[in-house]
Amino acid sequence: MKSKLFGTAGVRWVANQDPMTSEMALRIGRAAAHVFRDSARRHRIVIGKDTRLSGYMIESALTAGLCSMGMDVLLVGPVPTPGIAFLTRSLRADAGVVVSASHNPYEDNGIKFFGRDGFKLPDETEHKMEDLIFSGEVDSIRPTAAEIGKAFRIDDAIGRYNEFVKSSIPRGMDFSGLRIVVDSANGAAYKIGPRILTELGADVLSLYDQPTGMNINQGCGSLHPEVISRAVAANKAHLGIAFDGDADRMILCDEQGNVIDGDAVMAICALQMMKEGRLRQNTLVATVMSNLGLELAMKKAGGTLLRAAVGDRYVMEMMIKGGYNLGGEQSGHIIFLDNNTTGDGLISALQVLAIMKQTGKPLSGLAACMKSYPQVLVNVKVKERKDLASIPEVAKRMAEIEKKLDGTGRLLVRYSGTEPKVRVMIEGEDQNEIKALADDLAGIIKEKLG
Repeated sequence: MKSKLFGTAGVRWVANQDPMTSEMALRIGRAAAHVFRDSARRHRIVIGKDTRLSGYMIESALTAGLCSMGMDVLLVGPVPTPGIAFLTRSLRADAGVVVSASHNPYEDNGIKFFGRDGFKLPDETEHKMEDLIFSGEVDSIRPTAAEIGKAFRIDDAIGRYNEFVKSSIPRGMDFSGLRIVVDSANGAAYKIGPRILTELGADVLSLYDQPTGMNINQGCGSLHPEVISRAVAANKAHLGIAFDGDADRMILCDEQGNVIDGDAVMAICALQMMKEGRLRQNTLVATVMSNLGLELAMKKAGGTLLRAAVGDRYVMEMMIKGGYNLGGEQSGHIIFLDNNTTGDGLISALQVLAIMKQTGKPLSGLAACMKSYPQVLVNVKVKERKDLASIPEVAKRMAEIEKKLDGTGRLLVRYSGTEPKVRVMIEGEDQNEIKALADDLAGIIKEKLG
């Protein structure tokens, strides 16, 4: 067994292989129940999932583990991950669980928790659950008779979340006159995404909304924006929206077929919120991977861009610590903290649509607020992790590149958090030049550490 289960996005692996087995899911459920029970009252936990075939197996095992420890379970079925964050609060539950591997292929699955406040669990709580699982501390705790938990379905979960999402835009606003292509990735948003936009008056062309349990993210969704790009052009739509498997992120496509990534969406929303006096401290939180163009756009408008480590968990931590209300990632995982406690693809899409409606501008016009700099990413496999600054040849070349790019580009070199790799990212004005610089530095790193 592994001594560590939780990563930056919960537990995730190939379904039915350790640690993503029904046996482990049962033990996770038992440990979670022990952690979240803080009194003698009846406790409740919400479980939602995406559309993966293995979701039935993991959901059932989690339910059994939770009930065996006296926890009642509220089953809501397929619903976007941010929907569980909301429903945990709405239903006054003690915690929420999502069974999903997000944008991964269908053979993977995952388990992710939210606290009763709708925020992802802090590391300490996850570590406590891991300790309980591997120590066997809760194995002897066996409630009996009326103390065993029960599970039941919540039939109006989607309706609750539907109304919550729509409440994120001004009352009375609708999107009549807009033709929108929606790619639901055969995932958790396959019903609610098209439904919300239709109810708000849009003319919706819905794609990849027929999940089989084995086609989630398969050649569709936010990882394949070329799909909506073609569909927008073919149907003369005003924009396209592509969600990932659990709909906590989305990528857009403008009326000209251009892909609008998370950086551009953040620029559009941050600048509009600044104009309206709604962006706290005129500050946006992104990650070290966000494009230099986003930073320059914020600076030009009199705002500030702060950069967190890669991962929405770290973006959220910086937002909460500094009291900011907008942040996100280039991948389209964007957090509107005034609306929800996690990234929400549906809310993100509605915010952009609302700005289009308010300004009368097409998406291409709004996206012109930011000029993206060419960006090159080169991965180098390494045998060991050494402080790169301690390797003279690497440190010297990095310093030379930073001096060359001063004011016109950016260099980022970091170790991958999940693989034995060094990632070399360079931004600049000339694509060929930065590609040559990145390849050169990668070659030196490979020579010394590969």
